Amino acid sequence: MKKYLSFLLLLSCLISCKTSDNLNENEDPPLLETQTRYGISVSDHFVTSGAVKNGDYFGGLLLNAGVSNNKIQEVLSAAKGVFDITKIKIGNAYELWFAKDSAGDRSRLAYFVYERDRMSHVVFGLQDSVFARIVEKQIAVEKKYVEVTVNTSLWNDVKNAGASPVLALELSDIYAWTIDFFGLQRGDFFKVVYDELSYDGEFIDISKIYYVEFTHNSKLYRCVRFQDGEKGNLYWNEEGESLRKAFLKAPLSFTRVSSRFSYARKHPVYKVVRPHTGVDYAAPKGTPVMAIGDGVVISKGWGGGGGNTVKIKHNSVYTTAYLHLSGYAKGLKKGSRVKQGEVIGFVGSTGASTGPHLDFRVWKNGTPIDPLKMESPSVEPVSKANMDVFKEVYGSYKNEMDSLSALKYVDKLIKIL
Repeated sequence: MKKYLSFLLLLSCLISCKTSDNLNENEDPPLLETQTRYGISVSDHFVTSGAVKNGDYFGGLLLNAGVSNNKIQEVLSAAKGVFDITKIKIGNAYELWFAKDSAGDRSRLAYFVYERDRMSHVVFGLQDSVFARIVEKQIAVEKKYVEVTVNTSLWNDVKNAGASPVLALELSDIYAWTIDFFGLQRGDFFKVVYDELSYDGEFIDISKIYYVEFTHNSKLYRCVRFQDGEKGNLYWNEEGESLRKAFLKAPLSFTRVSSRFSYARKHPVYKVVRPHTGVDYAAPKGTPVMAIGDGVVISKGWGGGGGNTVKIKHNSVYTTAYLHLSGYAKGLKKGSRVKQGEVIGFVGSTGASTGPHLDFRVWKNGTPIDPLKMESPSVEPVSKANMDVFKEVYGSYKNEMDSLSALKYVDKLIKIL
């Protein structure tokens, strides 16, 4: 047993040594602020913080901190062309930096620092030299690997695996044409290599997703990040086929299926068995509804039991309809051309409906089909000129994931032993 444990430890070390280079490749090292922040000495100042509240305005915040009207006018002049102070937002954070006098006591306000967004601050200097400048946050980029098994919901399972739920949203966007995220089942599984951005140890965002292996309904879907010339598409399967397809898998963002395609469903309002040749998506009233593909609106209006309805003809084969809407997108009318992913209306409960949901229907050559089983052709694949490079990138990502997966497996065995 000791020999076996020693072997596992050695294997773990070898794999981690191999993968550490991959994980740190092209990574910007975290820049940590210790003695200074925003280029200002921390030890020379007292710092208090707050958040912009309803009714607050830039000049008022400075007045309350003891800044004179004349000085405020100087600051406003310095801010021109740098930041529009009328656009400070409720909820955004700010800091007041008070200089220390010779006795080490709090003196006048020296700097006002406003958090413009998650990536930057605006620093206003209030001393002899009055200025305003943008300071970008010193963002740490860390390449991460995570494995997730679906047990309850994708959102919660991603959190339980130690990753940000934002990862679930990113994956649902990438696989929007390929995987039915509304029909995920217990036991579905994925592993992914991606970049995470953080600031002072606090999560900011997911930057890049490099490689994913997603198993849904026992079928493996691989995803590779690759830039093919000037093409806007970034994600492909292992064959170089685009994950982007002619039709989205669903007409609204991550939610749940409440009623499936059936020729023998008891209607919840009429209480009789009748065909339900569509899919119901339960979602809050007002949830945006998107066209699953490019097309022309052939009808918009009241559809009897279907309530407010939009019908779109995509080509000579496919037509879709969106029922029970609470309202329509501004400017939408019969004859309007719409793009894939364009908002056409909002979830509601109009017509014969017991609650807010979207009834989504698809016709192929005039015959209703199950939207959840509809196959959609991919758009243009990786170009022949770049296929060899693509295969190299794919092989590199796959080897990296295989190494990380093996390391994780070894770590689990060590914990068990």
